[in-house]
Amino acid sequence: MHLESAEDTSCIQVPSRKQDKISVSDAVLPSGKRISLLKSQLSTVCERDCNYCPFRSGRDFQRASFQPEEFAKIFLSLYQAHIAEGIFLSSGIFNNGSFTQDYLLDTADILRNKLHFKGYVHLKIMPGAEYAQVERAMQLADRVSINLEAPTTATLQKLAPGKRFTEELVQPLKWIQQIRQTQSPYHGWDHRWPSSVTQFVVSAVGETDVELLATTEYLYSQLKLKRTYYSTFNPIPDTPLENVPPGSPHREFRLYEASFLLRDYGFGLEDLPFDRNGHLPLDIDPKTAWAKENLVSTPVEINGAEKYELLRIPGIGPKTADAILTARRMGKITNPEMLPAFGVNMKKAAQYISVNGKNPARQISFL
Repeated sequence: MHLESAEDTSCIQVPSRKQDKISVSDAVLPSGKRISLLKSQLSTVCERDCNYCPFRSGRDFQRASFQPEEFAKIFLSLYQAHIAEGIFLSSGIFNNGSFTQDYLLDTADILRNKLHFKGYVHLKIMPGAEYAQVERAMQLADRVSINLEAPTTATLQKLAPGKRFTEELVQPLKWIQQIRQTQSPYHGWDHRWPSSVTQFVVSAVGETDVELLATTEYLYSQLKLKRTYYSTFNPIPDTPLENVPPGSPHREFRLYEASFLLRDYGFGLEDLPFDRNGHLPLDIDPKTAWAKENLVSTPVEINGAEKYELLRIPGIGPKTADAILTARRMGKITNPEMLPAFGVNMKKAAQYISVNGKNPARQISFL
């Protein structure tokens, strides 16, 4: 279980002067660029007692804390040594969320305005942060995030009973979008507003896929999040959920596939193939499951389809759909053999399409 999966990362450890090690990850940024990302917490002290978390207040282990200037200088030394190119800064909550947020903001401010760091900064928003603090975070960071952890108030109470779903977690995400809509991006770092993301813990407290993806759809459509992350639950010793079995990584993978359909492919929640218990099938990806129900008897004509129709076809993504539309503007696509050059995966697409009225799955084997 990744407690902070706010970029696509793989991790190594770098020793620090504190007893805890500092994580440096190979991260993929929203632009697609790969960098080495320092992932650390200002403090592993936490007043919250979340049932799944290794840093919960009721758990007995040695904790460590940094002061803002101390941590900023540690990062700068790693940056100058070419060990880390960017930073993801979070913390356990001490005193309260607003107090902790000030420490995070102070650290980011020192990096930006005292040490003149111009690289990638991902800044965590603490539960309980105030509007002005969220606004300041958006002026300092390339990305901001607050983890919802659960998709509903009821499931959050089982996972993290001390957190308030709407007031502490959803509200800051609303503020982020409000600031984007009402203020000039000139006020943001590098004259642009940061992207925003969140994370869910999956398979810890009986939440359903439909609950997770209904909330995901709202976050994408209304609050314009860049991405929702799903972290498969793994039990931590000496926590209330230590005897809950670990979740299935396969479920996590299907959730990601479905979330991309909602974000990038024009699918609605009602299009996803949930079973009667509110879960996605594990033995087939959700796009193919939809196509089997809807396209086998009525294949999509490649030479006449709109982009949204092309995006419903397995084996065709946004870039491939654009390539097909561009090719059509220059002349008809005359035969199926042309399609792989545009990026079409014919093994996936063949049975769901027609080219000039003919279904390629019946003419040629692409296996």
